[in-house]
Amino acid sequence: MGSDTDLLVMKDAAKILDMFGVTHEVKIVSAHRTPEMMYTYATSAHSRGVQVIIAGAGGAAHLPGMVASLTPLPVIGVPVQATRLDGVDSLLSIVQMPRGVPVATVAINNATNAALLAVRMLGISDNDLVSRMRQYQEDMRDENLNKGEKLETQGWESYLNQ
Repeated sequence: MGSDTDLLVMKDAAKILDMFGVTHEVKIVSAHRTPEMMYTYATSAHSRGVQVIIAGAGGAAHLPGMVASLTPLPVIGVPVQATRLDGVDSLLSIVQMPRGVPVATVAINNATNAALLAVRMLGISDNDLVSRMRQYQEDMRDENLNKGEKLETQGWESYLNQ
């Protein structure tokens, strides 16, 4: 992430990766304040065994794109709402990458989906992660069905007043 203020959003990615048992690093690496550190991190990631990079940034949000330009690894960008523009500036900075420098981009502040996408990418070569992802999807389905049943049983007013 580009700044410690991004941690409020990026913690959600760490929680998901922890839940799936995926080893990960949580670091502050700024494209603007510590460009040398960003360069070293991105260029050494593959040789250190990193397989996917999740990069969150707000405002100008150059971190995901700059990292993607320096590594052969997949990069998932998380636009962080950090300015008066509600994160739209970050979203556009990350999603509008030039041809040849791809960054998979999730919704504003949606580090959860970034981590879930990373788990799916890692699952290409890890059947255990595929099994865990299937279970996660089943659990989400069951939770949704239970909520639907509860709504039908209680009625919408009672359901909302819980």
